[in-house]
Amino acid sequence: MSELWAEWGGLAYAIAALWAFFEGETFVLAAAAVGAAAGGIDPWILMVVVWFGSFAGDQTWFFIGRRFGPSALARFPRCQRNAERATALLHRHGTLFVLSFRFLYGIRNVAAAACGLAGMPYRRFAVLNFIGAGIWASSFVAAGWFLGSLLGVERLFQLICGAVFLALAVLIGRSLLRRRAARRLLAA
Repeated sequence: MSELWAEWGGLAYAIAALWAFFEGETFVLAAAAVGAAAGGIDPWILMVVVWFGSFAGDQTWFFIGRRFGPSALARFPRCQRNAERATALLHRHGTLFVLSFRFLYGIRNVAAAACGLAGMPYRRFAVLNFIGAGIWASSFVAAGWFLGSLLGVERLFQLICGAVFLALAVLIGRSLLRRRAARRLLAA
């Protein structure tokens, strides 16, 4: 990660913003942690670019939800379930939901679209989204920076490798369990 910043310079920040446009938690945490441990990454610039990247991404999803609505969800049935959950949370919690949906695993990508689908006023969503994106960016950059400062380069690398292996083990385990369940269903 620090090599990316050393080699690409300011363009690496643009990559961080683009990554935050789509999702970004892991990338932001890793970039901030590496910046604290190895240097070469300015946490303030990182925070601002991922703030605006996240804000722009969610504004885009809001417009897609507003413009294409149910017809877009009909094309993606897996998103329909998450959109329904997001809409239910929006109706129940309103402002708090928009400020915090980035922290709710599994619905972040459809939450902004659900706000557009639900008819939330554009101005209200934009203001709350801007504040929520700032909270998200500052908390993930701060957490990564703290982690990098605490662990140092070598232990940080070991932690990242361990997390990657754990994620792979979970994915492989889920796949095996699904196959086993499918076989049982076919045998029955």
